[in-house]
This record gives sequence, structure tokens and C-alpha cells, in this order.
Amino acid sequence: MPYSTIFNITDYGAIPSGETLCTEAFRTAIEKCREAGGGTVYVPAGRFLTGPIHLITNTNLHLDAGAVLLFSQELKDYPTVQSRWEGEESEVYSPLIYGKGVRNVSVTGHGLLDGQGTPWWKGHRERTLQYPRPRFICFEDSEKVLIDGVEIINSPAWTVNPVRCNNVTINGITIKNPTDSPNTDGINPDSCSNVHISNCHVDVGDDCLTLKSGVETGKYRVPCENITITNCTMVHGHGGVVIGSEMSVSVRNVVISNCVFEGTDRGIRIKSRRGRGGVVEDICVNNIIMKKVMCPLVMNLYYFCGKGGKDERVKSKKPQPVNAGTPAIRRIHLSNVTAREAGASAGFFYGLPEMPIEDIELQNVSIHMARDAKPDVPAMMDDLQPMQGQGIFCRFVKNVSFGHVRITGHKGEDFTLEDCQGVQFM
Repeated sequence: MPYSTIFNITDYGAIPSGETLCTEAFRTAIEKCREAGGGTVYVPAGRFLTGPIHLITNTNLHLDAGAVLLFSQELKDYPTVQSRWEGEESEVYSPLIYGKGVRNVSVTGHGLLDGQGTPWWKGHRERTLQYPRPRFICFEDSEKVLIDGVEIINSPAWTVNPVRCNNVTINGITIKNPTDSPNTDGINPDSCSNVHISNCHVDVGDDCLTLKSGVETGKYRVPCENITITNCTMVHGHGGVVIGSEMSVSVRNVVISNCVFEGTDRGIRIKSRRGRGGVVEDICVNNIIMKKVMCPLVMNLYYFCGKGGKDERVKSKKPQPVNAGTPAIRRIHLSNVTAREAGASAGFFYGLPEMPIEDIELQNVSIHMARDAKPDVPAMMDDLQPMQGQGIFCRFVKNVSFGHVRITGHKGEDFTLEDCQGVQFM
């Protein structure tokens, strides 16, 4: 890369003290990239304090080894932007690293990004914030996005959240947020296409990796599709790899392989509810190891969190009219899954009477329940009693096959099947 396209922030006034705000130095370096037609905003070793960084087309934010970006804890340093928040368009505090309508943009290197999220978590808990918290890295309506190598800690809210982007690569990053930090999901592609996530380590206070496509009242109708997730480790968090519950414009064509989950509440988790609509389909899960996961496999169409989740129509176990708000889960294939020291239940699959979960295949699955399993609820839904060391539970499921599925150390039956059709054991 020609030296003329590398713009070192220290050349524009950035001071590596960790105490002097360097936001203007970043803005100047980015403007130099604009004038040059593209380039690298280079962060050398040292501690740099900054406000939000807004990247443009053909820019690379690169952190050298030993570089630490500390993001300001002062609310006044964060302008608001119009962006998607939990599935709907809203005015929010600017993400720490942000770009909208950009192309060929990247965040790379071996440095550390520290969101210093403590005051944001406190403001969220005490409900003193005027707008939703900043996400850490968010690109919207963008093309050819790369996030590679960096370590990200203490995010104010969701950590990596591409929205309506195409051709996204997230590789070799480490994300660490305290286990008690609220809604600090790891990686959340939302209404994105052609996404490649690999070689990442995620240890967070909510779901480790989640695929979303907006809610039923959202302005934009863009599915999340053509996703590969491989060679990742997920620790703690509410779920290892999760789909939903914001999936109103569908999530499809997803491959999850060669991953390890440890200490997550749930492993593979798909969640939605009546009124949300959308389809989750053509999901292939292969070569997964889980340890100390409360419920390894969950598919739930009675998820009650969020606006409207407590409505009577959501929790009713009686058939409701099928319409655009009826969600569906179908064609899910899980193979070569091993779970040890599982807690509440080996698996929990709960469809709707009017729209059963359909065409599910489990092949070469081995789940051993913990000897000291604690009671817990495998899915967030009304009227569900805690389970403790139980086998696989299925209700309102159609065309499900179990091939070489082994459950050990559990209480009661291997399989509890209610209102199911077309069940095969091979």
C-alpha cells in the first residue's frame, strides 16, 4: 500500500495519553482519505480516547498491535443518528464506529477497542437515557464490509451489528463483555446477505451470535440470508447461535459448523411468536460441541419478550387463523452434535398448533445431562414450568426424524412427544 494512502492519527493531533479526546484527529484523517479517494486511518501503539468514528467509502480503520481505542464515557460526545434498534427504525445514540451507505470499508488489526460501557449500562438500568445506547460497530446499507483481528470489550449495547449489508466478512475477532452487562450481544447480522463469520471468540452478557431481519412493524423488508458461521467459540451468554426473535422478513440459507459453546444458557436457539410473521428455513448445523449448556437445542414459537409478547393470542395453545403474522420454522438439519453436562432439557421444540415446526432432522446427536442439573426453563414462554435433567420435548412438530440420537443421565423418557405428526426414529 502506498504510504500516501496511510494517514496516521498522530500526524493530525492525536495524543496517546488515554485522556485527551482525539475525535477531531480521526475526523481529519478520514477527510484525508476522502480527498485521496480512499486510504487507511492508522492507529499506532498507544492509548487514544475518542468519541464516535464515522467511516466513509474506501476506508480502513487499522489498529496496530499495542493500540488501544478508549471511547468516551461522556454522553455529550455522542450525536444521535437514525438507525434500526431492535428491529425498528429509531433515533439512537451514534454507534462508536459507524458507517451508512458505504462500500469497501473495514476495521482491522491487532489492537483493542474498549467501549467503556459502564455508564451506559447504568443509564439503561436506571432508565435515565433519552435514546437507546450506542452499539459498538454498526454499518448500515453498506457493501463489502470487513472486520478482522481486533479485540472488542465493554460494548455499551450490541457489539457488532451490520444492518442491511451485503458481502460482510467477520474474521478472527475477540469480543468480551461482562456476563451481567445488559443486552451486550456479540455479533448480530440484521437483514444482511452473504455474511461470513469465522474464527471468532465471543464471551458476552446476552446472545453470542444472533441472526435477525426486523420486526413486523419495521420500515424495511429485507431478509437475512446466505450466512456461514464456522470455527467459533461461544462462552457464557444467553445463547450460542440464535435466530430471532426479530425475524419478520425471514432468515434462510444458514450453515453453522465446527463451533464450541461453553456455559451458554442455550446452544442452537430459534425463537419467534404469533404476529411476527416470517420464516426460518434451510438451516444446517454440523459438528458442534457444547459443555454446561442449560438447553442445547431450542425452537420456540411462543417467545414472549418484546412488544405484544404477552398478548392472549401469543400464548394461546388453541389454533389461530394463519395469516401474514404467522411465523414458521422448517427444514432444520442438525448433525454431529455433542453436549455434556446439559441442564434443564436435552432439547425443546414447541411449534404452533396452526403452524407446526416442520421437517426437522437430528442425526448423530449425543447429549448427556449433568448429574447436578438445576431446574430452569428451556424457552421463554408463558406457563412453562422449570425442567430438570429431562430428555427431548416436542409439541406441535411435524415430520421430525431422530437418527442415532442418544440421551444419557436424564430423568424420565428419552422423548416426550405431544401433538406431533410424522415422527421417525432411525
